[in-house]
Amino acid sequence: VQLQASGGGLVQAGGSLRLSCAASGSVFRHNVMGWYRQAPGKQRELVATISSGGVTNYQDSAKGRFTISRDGAKNTVYLQMNRLKPDDTAVYYCKLAYGGHDYWGQGTEVTVSS
Repeated sequence: VQLQASGGGLVQAGGSLRLSCAASGSVFRHNVMGWYRQAPGKQRELVATISSGGVTNYQDSAKGRFTISRDGAKNTVYLQMNRLKPDDTAVYYCKLAYGGHDYWGQGTEVTVSS
């Protein structure tokens, strides 16, 4: 399984970005896809996850600003990020999990300027 993330970039505070992550290979249809982020000097943390059944989970700081969604036919997960803050600056990683296995994408960098 391979994950390819895209959509990061530089944006001003208050702006928006949409991240995408496409999974390829032998992807079991019952899985959980999600986004995590790692800011400089900090540990990687959960941003949001979505199951193949559409159940979502968000970190508190993402609630109301970020929306995770997925296209099952394309094995793609999206993260719409609105009202971005400088604290959202980080490398964002997508993850696919099923059957006790975790697969990670390469990360896409998001920088929010104040």
